[in-house]
Amino acid sequence: MSQPRTTSVWIACVAALVSFLLPASFANADDSKVGELSVSQPWSMELPPNAPTVAAYFVIHNGGQQPDRLLSVDTPIAATAQLHEHVHANGLMKMQQVQAVEIPAGGDATFAPMGYHVMLLDLKDKSKLTEGAHFPLTLHFEKSGDVTVEVAVLKQAPTPATHNH
Repeated sequence: MSQPRTTSVWIACVAALVSFLLPASFANADDSKVGELSVSQPWSMELPPNAPTVAAYFVIHNGGQQPDRLLSVDTPIAATAQLHEHVHANGLMKMQQVQAVEIPAGGDATFAPMGYHVMLLDLKDKSKLTEGAHFPLTLHFEKSGDVTVEVAVLKQAPTPATHNH
């Protein structure tokens, strides 16, 4: 007679554990990891009509004790993907290509509008750039190697999130 009672207690404990852990797993569902680096919140804006290019954004967190560098990116939806930054020069904001982006030890590199971003040029598959779609973007790091993230295409920019790493 104690067997069914033991089983039901065990099932209740497992259910409680799953319900406790599930929210934590969803909170980091958009993180991709390689080595000590994690890439979170990859997104891009929906492609406006007749736009020849689009940008992608994300946050890279380095949980390690050594810096790393993002050297390049690529995606099957564009012939060319370049690392860019916005800089203030002579009273004007301008965009320029950069060869690499440093990710400091224990720190972040944030790719966001008016800062670092990935420019996607010579777009091949514009159907992947509509709201609700996703496309792969592979990041190539100097020390950690490669990681591919799924970029969410949004109608409007997400609200900034707080990162607790």
